[in-house]
Amino acid sequence: MSTQTTPALHRRAVITLIFCCFLWSIAGVVTRNLDSAKSFEATFWRSFFCGVSLIIWFVWNERGAAWQHIVSSGRAGFISGVCWAVMFTCFMIALTLTSTANTLIVNSLSPLITALLAWIVLKSPIPGRTWLAIAVAIIGMALMFGSALEGKSGAALGMMIAFGVPVAAAVNLINLKKAGAQIDLAPAVLIGAIISCAITLPLSLPFSASLKDVALLALLGVFQLAIPCVLLIRAVKHLSAPETALLGMLEIIMGPLWTWLFAGETPALLTLVGATIVIAALVLNELMPERRSTVVQSPAK
Repeated sequence: MSTQTTPALHRRAVITLIFCCFLWSIAGVVTRNLDSAKSFEATFWRSFFCGVSLIIWFVWNERGAAWQHIVSSGRAGFISGVCWAVMFTCFMIALTLTSTANTLIVNSLSPLITALLAWIVLKSPIPGRTWLAIAVAIIGMALMFGSALEGKSGAALGMMIAFGVPVAAAVNLINLKKAGAQIDLAPAVLIGAIISCAITLPLSLPFSASLKDVALLALLGVFQLAIPCVLLIRAVKHLSAPETALLGMLEIIMGPLWTWLFAGETPALLTLVGATIVIAALVLNELMPERRSTVVQSPAK
């Protein structure tokens, strides 16, 4: 936690991150209420409205230096943007193929995948408790895959696509750490939104989304991506890495809850069992008092 953090600032940061988790968690239930927008088109419109919102924010916040602020992130910022584009695209496509619970649980593996990648690329040692968490999480994921294979067509494929999110998040963090760069999150997210739009636009034509679909996806672009991104930048300065990771897990609980209450999407028993095992592994990895390298989850997708 930052040395400038006061109890009041810390409390405000906790509340802000909880609010961010709520905003992130609405993606599943909103997607379930789309009329006709397909996976690539849904991804395009969400990324489009996220990018427009961030451009407006940069122009207002940076005044005449908005473009300089964006390009100042350099090569590391561009690579980070590519990673965000992968996260944006894989997340929405996965939501259209498998359940919200499956998608969010797979996404939550980011800290463990980051630890593995840091071990391979940066030669950073992995604590024993993290190896144990990885092993337990694999068991939980195997149960969830078994449930997906027994469920609707394409559910297992959706989970495989969802793995692109934590892998891209891990590559993103390792890229920034290896570059020794402190890249502002918002410009990289804007770059990611633009790349995501460019990739998915040709695959979205001809458009089939209704006006209702476009409105719902605009809601996601602004309130589920852009606003939480800006709020996150302010909040994480006053939170430790374990706090950020643990609070970020609230999305895993809230997302499936909203789709169960408002979209009738009930997770299968094996999914619930596997999800409980994965979440337990992640929580224990953060709470067990053992020295380790700092790994922060990337929650915004």
